[in-house]
Amino acid sequence: MINRIRTIRKEKGMTLADLAAACSPPTTPQTVGRLETGMRTLSIDWLNRIAGALGVAPELLLASEQRDAAMVVARLTSEGAEPLPSPREALEPLAMLGDGTVQVLDVESAVGEYRVGDRLWLRDLPAEERARAINRDVLVPRSGGRFAFGRLIDFSADTVALLPPGAGQRQIVVREPAWIALAALLVRAL
Repeated sequence: MINRIRTIRKEKGMTLADLAAACSPPTTPQTVGRLETGMRTLSIDWLNRIAGALGVAPELLLASEQRDAAMVVARLTSEGAEPLPSPREALEPLAMLGDGTVQVLDVESAVGEYRVGDRLWLRDLPAEERARAINRDVLVPRSGGRFAFGRLIDFSADTVALLPPGAGQRQIVVREPAWIALAALLVRAL
């Protein structure tokens, strides 16, 4: 079985020791190394422990043997496109969003910086992380099955205030939202 443990670990800037210590219960760096290379069987228990330590869904650790992985082969700098010294596997979008519930918003009309056809991936924020969403785009459920989308400009324990992305629109206040999803990834077809 091909796994992406090493790819995701490196993308998150973790060493073998960091990942081993983050496991619950902790393990050794040697064990993590053996799991990465396939020298040790990646059981369901190990899959869940490693995924929890990396903050990703367990299924994101597995790679298909039917399809080659997408590779990062170059980087764009002020000097132009340059090859990487060593190509590396690109993480799937869901792996970049981390653990937790993910919402998706399709853009059907150009508004603000968003274009028709854009797809916005949003990650639900726990209440204790909402302060880091100030001045960022969020999706919030409203009563009657509707939603509000815009820049989070203020929040309290029971109220959020959003500034919609369109020009000339008025502030939206939502009382007691069930959740707040932070825009984390924009997918735009060219």
